[in-house]
Amino acid sequence: MNKAPIFVTQPFLPPLQEFVPYLEKIWDNKVLTNNGPFHKQLEQALCEYLGVDYISLFANGTIALLAAIKALDIGGEVITTPYSFVATSHSLLWSQVRPVFVDINPVNFNLDHTQIEAAITSATTAIMPVHCYGNPCAVAEIEEIAKKHGLKVIYDAAHAFGVRYQGRSLLNFGDLSVLSFHATKVFNTFEGGAIVCPDAETKQRIDFLKNFGFTNEVTVNALGINGKMSEINAAFGLLQLKYMDQVIERRLAIEALYRQLLKDVPGLVLPDTPADTDGNASYFPIRITGRFGICRDDLYTFLKTNQIYARRYFYPLITHFDYYRHMTSDNEKCLSQAQQIADEVLCLPIYPALTDEEVRTIASLIQSVSI
Repeated sequence: MNKAPIFVTQPFLPPLQEFVPYLEKIWDNKVLTNNGPFHKQLEQALCEYLGVDYISLFANGTIALLAAIKALDIGGEVITTPYSFVATSHSLLWSQVRPVFVDINPVNFNLDHTQIEAAITSATTAIMPVHCYGNPCAVAEIEEIAKKHGLKVIYDAAHAFGVRYQGRSLLNFGDLSVLSFHATKVFNTFEGGAIVCPDAETKQRIDFLKNFGFTNEVTVNALGINGKMSEINAAFGLLQLKYMDQVIERRLAIEALYRQLLKDVPGLVLPDTPADTDGNASYFPIRITGRFGICRDDLYTFLKTNQIYARRYFYPLITHFDYYRHMTSDNEKCLSQAQQIADEVLCLPIYPALTDEEVRTIASLIQSVSI
């Protein structure tokens, strides 16, 4: 039995002494926020690292989602997924937009593009898919649907930091892509987020929105919000970025070890490696099917008793939260794939500090309760 608890994730933290010089600069120049020097440096560094042209930093990913919706003037209805963290749909409701939930593809857990058109109405203004676990959505097909029906596309790319698809950044698809830099993510700034923008004009509009809508000292031209990232968060992001290649390399190594150890366990379905994709191993989801010795929730409990804290991401479905039930009762039967996945998926611990020995312990425990 493992003695120290192992959680599903753990934030990567560079050596503390390396962060001190950044703090000293902040103390010296007395700039704490409002597009300070570290903020500007991080935006530029992220553009270069991620292979995107424009990026606007935010205090967190949820405010970035709100700003993205506002920037594109989205209203009415937006087609989205029920299989995500609730911030995805919350951002729509906060914006007085009705989320319309469409079922997912059971292979990659993303919005099923073949079902989008059937959900489009005269009130539909946009599609908000999620690159779930960093798996690319059907970006070409979604773009075609959006163009055909005159819809905007905002990708919730909270899991997709550093992911490349068909030789380019996955963040370059859609009208906007929104990132989260929360402590649980591959790249974190303690708290933070960003919007990837296609052009300078869009970035300028978003930059105004995250600063109350001010265009200059005396002019407000939009209903903005305070979404700015602080200098401390930006400085930490600059330091984090220096380690990202080795962080992702380690995550991919852990993913490969899990695959090796669990590939022959009856009833376990391991995630497919998406074609033409350089992933980031942000999560390691497994599906527990009927051929396994126990159900998903029993395995979840069994691992907890051994101080392995895996997570049922994403359970329950967004549509099963009380707040959303009244919006989805008429199409509940249309979300059967999402419901099955929500009942079967368990995300195993994965983070850079996780040791091979700990991975083997987790795999051994799983094997011990299989048929």
